[in-house]
Amino acid sequence: MEDKKILTKEGLKELEDELEYLKVVKRKELSAIIKEAREQGDLSENAEYDAARDEQAKVEARIEQIQLLLKDVEVHSDEDVDSDKVNIGCTVKIRDMEFKEDATYKIVGSTEANSLKNKISNESPIGKAIIGAKVGQTVKVETPSGILKFKVLEIEKSN
Repeated sequence: MEDKKILTKEGLKELEDELEYLKVVKRKELSAIIKEAREQGDLSENAEYDAARDEQAKVEARIEQIQLLLKDVEVHSDEDVDSDKVNIGCTVKIRDMEFKEDATYKIVGSTEANSLKNKISNESPIGKAIIGAKVGQTVKVETPSGILKFKVLEIEKSN
């Protein structure tokens, strides 16, 4: 079970869409570029050909990576989310008790985590600490710089 990767329905759809795009669109584009570059003659000094082959290798590696990930995935749907407690797939608003600052995060599996989109992993220190917490509850998070305290203000199921 340790190899299982956790995804939300949204994360699963994003990966499936990316896989479809890479297989259907990107492969055809690169194939056409490679064919055109081959027709130009000497491949040993053809930078366009080399660049297209490098890009093709990256695309194939990403396709393989997504396919492997999708083989061992556990999808958390909205039905799995108890809106009374913080869980994977929900959006939670928390307050840093020291700095009195609020932040809103979506709790996702490690594969989907993206700090720029305020998606934090259930395996991150904050994610681990707030999983299972209820509105009004204060949790402690151990970090290298010390213990932080957060209060759960709101919990929402994803749309």
